[in-house]
Amino acid sequence: MLNKYERSWILQDFGNSAYSIVITTAILPVFFKQVAANNMADNISTAYWGYANALATLIISILAPFLGTIADYKGYKKKFFTCFLLIGVISTALLATVSEGNWLMCLAIYIFTTIGFSGSNIFYDSFLTDVTENSKMDKVSSYGYAWGYIGGTIPFLICILIITNASSLGISTIFATQLSFLITSIWWLLFSFPILRNVNQKYYIDDDPKTIIKELKKLWIALKKLKNNRNVFLFLLAFFFYIDGVHTVFTMATAYGIDIGIDSNTIMKILVVIQIVAFPFAILYGILAKKFSTKTMILIGIITYTIVSIYAFFIKTQFDFWILSILVASAQGGIQALSRSFYGKIIPKENSAEYFGIYNIFGRISAVIGPLLIGIIGTITGSSKYGILSLVILFFIGGFLFLKVKNDNSEISI
Repeated sequence: MLNKYERSWILQDFGNSAYSIVITTAILPVFFKQVAANNMADNISTAYWGYANALATLIISILAPFLGTIADYKGYKKKFFTCFLLIGVISTALLATVSEGNWLMCLAIYIFTTIGFSGSNIFYDSFLTDVTENSKMDKVSSYGYAWGYIGGTIPFLICILIITNASSLGISTIFATQLSFLITSIWWLLFSFPILRNVNQKYYIDDDPKTIIKELKKLWIALKKLKNNRNVFLFLLAFFFYIDGVHTVFTMATAYGIDIGIDSNTIMKILVVIQIVAFPFAILYGILAKKFSTKTMILIGIITYTIVSIYAFFIKTQFDFWILSILVASAQGGIQALSRSFYGKIIPKENSAEYFGIYNIFGRISAVIGPLLIGIIGTITGSSKYGILSLVILFFIGGFLFLKVKNDNSEISI
């Protein structure tokens, strides 16, 4: 049974996953390419989308470790979580003001939504160590991702119904799409109330942070400590490479599908199916992790994504894209959930925000590389396929390094 704190934590994933599918993956990328950037060539608009993702992730990567370090002090974690939550929710609502041809405004607001979403997730992830214990961490983390797929699907379907029936409702398709951004914002905020009300920082440092200089020094010390925490460092290095590919597939999938000729209606259907399929697979990863180990299941996820990257280069038909999408759905939630819980079990809990800040450095900076590669290679070659194929290298390096990571925290020093 899940307790009140675990349920409240999971409900945040249930709420913010609406952002993931509507804004990051599905409706906004299509809106950007077909409305905001309607006068651009496909490969150029995809490149700009990649550049925006790269810039947003770079900004949050710079902020993450510093914020994480301060958040480990008593009472700060929830304050930072709330601040970034509001940035994400408000900027997502502001996307409803973007009109036809306003590609620059669209990208600017999108960058703020990404900063809000990613920033809030730094502290949301670190709350995992506060709401549950090591023995349940895989389960709770997997349930978060699993129920997130359902929580994302419900508002996504509502938005799709409004968009596809816009004429019957007496509104334009563009206005219906703008309305979907507002719905996403409200949904995200609504399911954030349980974590805001019920979850508090259980593990913390008692002293108050005195100065910014002191915190920068503390952060530098924490980064240097990674040399002694070999197991944590190896994991983060492996994570840096394989999660780059995962994030790139997630953020660029819709734009890539449009580029290879998949119509937007088909893409929307596929994305709904992905959410439905991903739900049981995310839970299954958590169950199988208990039987075969968390490490084994993460490796299976890496292998699956390697196959996805190779197959994506050769796809030609809608059926191929369906197969590709199901493969992604089978591993997407599992590899992210278990990476989070694996890391949560090998770090010192009283420094969880600091360590999850570092975790986000590796995760977010790596996320700059993939979209940037696809953007640059797509611009040069006129095709995004070569950028997708290059992700194989990232998964191979990540998998190789992860094989060297131990399953326990025996080498952790505080």
